[in-house]
Amino acid sequence: MDKNSIIGLLLIGGILIGWMFLTKPSPEELANQIKQHQIDSTAQFNQAIKTKANVLAKAEKATVNSFTGLNGFKGSLTDSAKSIIKKQTYGDFSDASEGENKINTIENDVIKVNIANKGGRIISVELKKYKTYEGKPLILFDKDSSLQNIEFKAYSKTFTTDSLYFTPEGSVFALSGDNQTKSFSMRLYAGNKAKYIEYVYSLTGNEYMMGFRINTVGMQDIIASNTSDLKLNWQMKTPIQEQNHQTQQNASTIYFKNSNESVDKISYTSDEKKNLAPNLKWIGFKQQFFTSVIIADNTFEKSGNIETFAEKGSNKYIKNFTASVSIPYNHQNMETFGMRMYFGPNHYQTLKKYDIELEKQINLGWKIFGWINRFLTIPIFNFLNGFNLNSGIIILVLTIILKLLLLPIAYKTVLSSAKMKVLKPEIDELNEKFKNEEPIKKQQATMALYKQAGVNPMAGCIPVLLQMPILIALFNFFPASIELRQQGFLWAHDLSTYDSIYNFGFSIPWYGDHVSLFALLMTISTLLYTWSNSQLMGTSNQMPGMKWMMYLMPIMFLGFMNTYSAGLSWYYFLANMITFGQTWAMQKFAINHDALHLKIQENKKKPVTVSKFQQRLEQMTKERQQVSQKKK
Repeated sequence: MDKNSIIGLLLIGGILIGWMFLTKPSPEELANQIKQHQIDSTAQFNQAIKTKANVLAKAEKATVNSFTGLNGFKGSLTDSAKSIIKKQTYGDFSDASEGENKINTIENDVIKVNIANKGGRIISVELKKYKTYEGKPLILFDKDSSLQNIEFKAYSKTFTTDSLYFTPEGSVFALSGDNQTKSFSMRLYAGNKAKYIEYVYSLTGNEYMMGFRINTVGMQDIIASNTSDLKLNWQMKTPIQEQNHQTQQNASTIYFKNSNESVDKISYTSDEKKNLAPNLKWIGFKQQFFTSVIIADNTFEKSGNIETFAEKGSNKYIKNFTASVSIPYNHQNMETFGMRMYFGPNHYQTLKKYDIELEKQINLGWKIFGWINRFLTIPIFNFLNGFNLNSGIIILVLTIILKLLLLPIAYKTVLSSAKMKVLKPEIDELNEKFKNEEPIKKQQATMALYKQAGVNPMAGCIPVLLQMPILIALFNFFPASIELRQQGFLWAHDLSTYDSIYNFGFSIPWYGDHVSLFALLMTISTLLYTWSNSQLMGTSNQMPGMKWMMYLMPIMFLGFMNTYSAGLSWYYFLANMITFGQTWAMQKFAINHDALHLKIQENKKKPVTVSKFQQRLEQMTKERQQVSQKKK
């Protein structure tokens, strides 16, 4: 090799080395390349695992389906091979892995219960005496919207009873018109008839409460030895049953009671999961007018959990309820856990007769408001309902009775208003006299006049406040009263929800998509009563801002009442009109305005007795005036 060749090779080598040096990756680029290589390697590994898992899953499916006859592998294995695979998969429950899913129906005069062979569970309950707002049979839940199973471990696996087939024992039945009790059982056999899990369902004539008992017989060597309890799972999607879907959703939630505690619930407006303390007595999946409750004969000793969430965007369901509780298991040859299940209406007397506070699921209001409804409104309503009157007429009579009970208070209110009207000319003189003075001077002079005349300007407010608990109590009673459900009156088809005389076809913000005539009448009557009351008290020319607020409030309230219970609007309308009539009659016949004026003038001549509180108040006012004058 000559000199030139050597020089050429050296130049080429130098160029390559220089190019490699100039184009080598930076430390950051090198780190990114290493990281990407690791990601690619991991992805390849995961894909390989996934592919292998899919292959195994397909193989397992093909193997299982070969003996269940579900695809083209049918007959690819011998009968003995199929039996071996089933035994390995299901253990002693291999025979229960296949079957015909027949429906068994037990019923009485009020409920119809359908029980499936698969899972041995209740798949639907129909309440015979009720219909949906569309006139269809009222089904509390169906097979596609419910779950009921026992979860346990055996053969190092977890089994759930709703995937296995039970065998009916005994005959289905239909009770009518008597108090006899019949039972029907479903058994999940584990290899032979000496080993099984049993559900026993029992009904009594004309009862919404049904018996539910879980028996385990000969299962001590099958259920895992480290198992101390069986898990009972219960789930339900509540279907749309009422005209106002939003109201039904807002009135649906889960209630529960521990043995030594008061009834509690998940908030009506919350999506929430809640852990329950031990010694639970019952759990209720409460809808607006109906409820489904599972009740332990003693208690569910261990803790459990419940969950509720709204079915958003669904045109079929309102809310989803789930509950899980523990059933004790002590590995004895035979064990029994007794329960009951209530499927029925939220009717106060019906629930109360069981004496376990099931009636607390009916939202009758907080404390005093609930007491008014329990001890006053409901007894009166039930008494009137015994005469087979129309519900609208019952509300009319109920309103009259309540107004008569409140008559002494109403008289005090009207009398106070009459006194204020008698004093109005003198109040007007004071307003004119002090119109250019500080407001506090006019206030002092006005209060002095009230004291001289023996008139308490707050006397008219106190009777109104005393009536408020009844008004608020009825605000809770009417929407929760199943007695009003689907009871028509005049143009209203259902007093438990809104009435509609015209539908817009679109929704107006604040108001809604329809016109409720009862709500409109209630608003008009409230405005009329407000006007007449201002005329009675002689305050039509005072405090114009407050005056317009008094007229504005009923109009604002109309938007709410337009979608609320028509029965409540009917009651408020009647109450307003009766109050209007009472006031006019008292003013006309019961109150002598001339005598009242004379008495007030005589009171003004008497020395004024000032209480210590009033003395302190006047002293504070004087001190404030002195401070104000010094600042000037």
